[in-house]
Amino acid sequence: MSTPERLIESTRALLWERGYIGTSPKAIQQHAGAGQGSMYHHFAGKPDLALAAIRRTAEEMRAAAEAVLGAPGSAYGRIEAYLLRERDVLRGCPVGRLTMDPDVIASDELRAPVTATLDWLRDRLAGILEEGRERGEFTSALDAREIASTVVATVQGGYVLARSAGSPAAFDAAVRGLLALLRCAAPHATTAIASHADTNE
Repeated sequence: MSTPERLIESTRALLWERGYIGTSPKAIQQHAGAGQGSMYHHFAGKPDLALAAIRRTAEEMRAAAEAVLGAPGSAYGRIEAYLLRERDVLRGCPVGRLTMDPDVIASDELRAPVTATLDWLRDRLAGILEEGRERGEFTSALDAREIASTVVATVQGGYVLARSAGSPAAFDAAVRGLLALLRCAAPHATTAIASHADTNE
């Protein structure tokens, strides 16, 4: 791994563990095994490096979500797969946790990739839910954007509950509850899913 890559990856790890204020240039250099000269040769300073790290984390979060949301299947099935995918629940969301960091939120530049990623996720989920509604998989009364916001809020809030309790059980309970509510909005899901599969064969 090149020096810039080591510096970015080290910053990502430290931001997740310690937050922006606890991620000092010295800690980054020690974690990356890089000298001060190397760090400032590649990056203008800590804010520049933090921005590169946050952008990388945001890109990875999008890619991980899209791998599930972009897969074939019904709208409900794709949302379910996203909610049930494997996560390190007790560590929390590396992007969502940045919203609790006052130094990140106070900086328009550092906050931008965080906001853009959460906005993208809500839009992506809303698009899938709207597809399902148009196919008759969900009731016509379903508001795709509101439910998409609920999905994101459940995941992010589930991390908080799990970390507070010291157990993933609270996250799992929140996800099960949301899926139960979503199934109530999909009374004809089985028929709609089967019809959609037939048309794609």
